[in-house]
Amino acid sequence: MNKYALTIVTRPEMDEKVRKELLDSVTKKMGEDVKEELWGVRDLSYPIQKLGKGYYAHYFFQVEPNMIDPLDKFIKLEEDIIRHLIVRIK
Repeated sequence: MNKYALTIVTRPEMDEKVRKELLDSVTKKMGEDVKEELWGVRDLSYPIQKLGKGYYAHYFFQVEPNMIDPLDKFIKLEEDIIRHLIVRIK
């Protein structure tokens, strides 16, 4: 099992309940040992989809390498996630 870090940026105007459901659905794909850090709404370095702010959520988790591609595809299909980055940690 490898360790990974995932940062997700969602639309800032999302309803809190909808955002929580979205982030919970992503968390379920990560396995069991997930550390979550919600950073809240922050300014973006540059506009993304004409948005100047985004809601940041950061995760640390362990999973088998073959589970990363399905997680990445799932995140890409979510319209409310405007950016994400998955990084393997040694």
